[in-house]
Amino acid sequence: MTQYHQMVEAGILPEDDRVELLEGEIIDLSPISSRHAACVNRLNYLFHDRLRDRVIVAAQNPVELSDRLEPQPDVALLQPRPDFYEAGHPQPQDILLLVEVADTTVEFDREIKIPLYAKSGVREVWLVDLNENAIAVYREPSLRGYDQVQQLQRGQELTVQALTDVSLAVDEVLG
Repeated sequence: MTQYHQMVEAGILPEDDRVELLEGEIIDLSPISSRHAACVNRLNYLFHDRLRDRVIVAAQNPVELSDRLEPQPDVALLQPRPDFYEAGHPQPQDILLLVEVADTTVEFDREIKIPLYAKSGVREVWLVDLNENAIAVYREPSLRGYDQVQQLQRGQELTVQALTDVSLAVDEVLG
C-alpha cells in the first residue's frame, strides 16, 4: 500500500488515473458508460436526499480494506467523521455499505471484488447489474464470501442493513 501511495505522490500514477489496488496488483478501471455514470449519480442523489447528515456518501473514492486492497467502489456509505476521512481512507469498520454499478464488469465485480470485500469484513455490498436490471444484495461476510445473497428486481424495495428505516425502490436506483 505504501508503494502504491508513493507512486501517486511521485506522479507515476496521477491522482486522476482510474486504477485501484486489488490483492497488491494495480488494476486499470474500465471506462464509465453514460448509463453507469447516471446510476452512480442517481444513487448519490438518493442517498443524500434520504440520509442527509446520518452518513457520508462517497462516490468513486478509495476505501482501504488491507495493505494490499484499496478499491474504489462506485458508492460507499460511511460512518460520519468530523474530518470526512482526511486523516486516512475509510476502513472496513467505517463502511456501512459499498455499491458497485456494473455493465461491462459484472463478472469481475461478482467473482473478484465482492469476495475480497467479504474477506475484508465489509458488512454489506450491492451489485447493481445494469444488463439484467437487477440488484444483488450481499450480507453476512465470511472468509468464504457472503453467506446471504438476495437478488432484487424492479418493483421491489431495498434497505441498507445498518439503516433499516430508509428504503429505496429498485426502480429508483435503475432509473
